[in-house]
Amino acid sequence: MDVKEEKKRLREEIWRQMQEKGIAKFPLPCYGRIPNFYGAEKAAENLKKLEEWKKARIIFANPDSPQKKVRENALKEGKTVIMASPRLKHGFIIIRPEKVLGKERFAATIRGAFTYGEKTTSIPKPDLVIAGSVAVDLQGHRLGKGGGYGDRELKMIRENFGKVLVVTTVHDVQVVDYVPNEPHDEKVDLIVTPSRTIRVKSV
Repeated sequence: MDVKEEKKRLREEIWRQMQEKGIAKFPLPCYGRIPNFYGAEKAAENLKKLEEWKKARIIFANPDSPQKKVRENALKEGKTVIMASPRLKHGFIIIRPEKVLGKERFAATIRGAFTYGEKTTSIPKPDLVIAGSVAVDLQGHRLGKGGGYGDRELKMIRENFGKVLVVTTVHDVQVVDYVPNEPHDEKVDLIVTPSRTIRVKSV
């Protein structure tokens, strides 16, 4: 079986588990998405406790539902949020905390970001990158939903700014022993779940 087929099978297995076990939450079904899950808010709260989060002033975040609370927390703490527009159709959106005071919850949604944010094709250097994942392993290999946009974003940041810490927030069932990977796949440095924080060891 080739790597792409292995990736497809793992994605489908994670989506199936999350649906059948009642872990996935709106938007449903979770197939074909970065799956939202019960516990996403707890993972976002666990992320807030990390020193890397506390020091960060600019956060680059994916636009998916399970990371909505992460984006909201960042804005409430006075951090600037750079959000990739869905499928990168409109480049990036910069949401400045001073422009969304009291409206952080809405501003953290895709609609809110388009309402209050500024569209741009060039971004400032982020201090922390938040990536969405379908699955991730303890070596930091991540699996997105299959469009390649997450890898493109991570590669663009690395090429423009060098090494920036990458975090993914996922449910515990999304942490697996092995994610099939290819040389061009980008990795994460930190995995935060509702129950634990995993620091990936550099190989």
